[in-house]
Amino acid sequence: MARRISLREFQQSLSDRLLSARRGEGGHTLLGVESGSEELPGGSHWLIDLADSGEVIPVPALTPAPLTKPWFAGIANIRGVLYSVVDFAAWRGGAPTPLNAQSRLVLVGARHGVNTALLVRRALGLRPQMDMHATEDAPAGDAAPWLGGRYHDTHDINWTQLRVPALLADSTYLDIAL
Repeated sequence: MARRISLREFQQSLSDRLLSARRGEGGHTLLGVESGSEELPGGSHWLIDLADSGEVIPVPALTPAPLTKPWFAGIANIRGVLYSVVDFAAWRGGAPTPLNAQSRLVLVGARHGVNTALLVRRALGLRPQMDMHATEDAPAGDAAPWLGGRYHDTHDINWTQLRVPALLADSTYLDIAL
């Protein structure tokens, strides 16, 4: 049976690991998230550079925006700052992400001056890049510029790195109007 720890111990441990990762200790670490299905561009498992990931939070109340594309989930008020929320799976052409206890918002744009968040099925925690092996099925030259390298981990899971700056510059990501 797994050892039970208090919420305070868990939060402190996570905070210590995030600080360590940001300082570059223990190799380069990436945030793993799950969004959509394997049939969608990039698959369902994603790696986001910690410098680009910002925060990962439970989904707050979302205010719908009229006359927007179906993948635009709405507007979220996060500590007094408004964020546009894009359902990452739906934006890539998949089914909408269910809003449940596991779904999360990844605040990806703050570092780049854009208040935007990705709605994902769940956050999978930190993934050391040294545990990943680059695969040969890297995206072709004509693929979306936000698709980064492809990796395979020790658990036989395929991952795609998300290039956040390229995503935020993508004209389809920015065009939410119907």
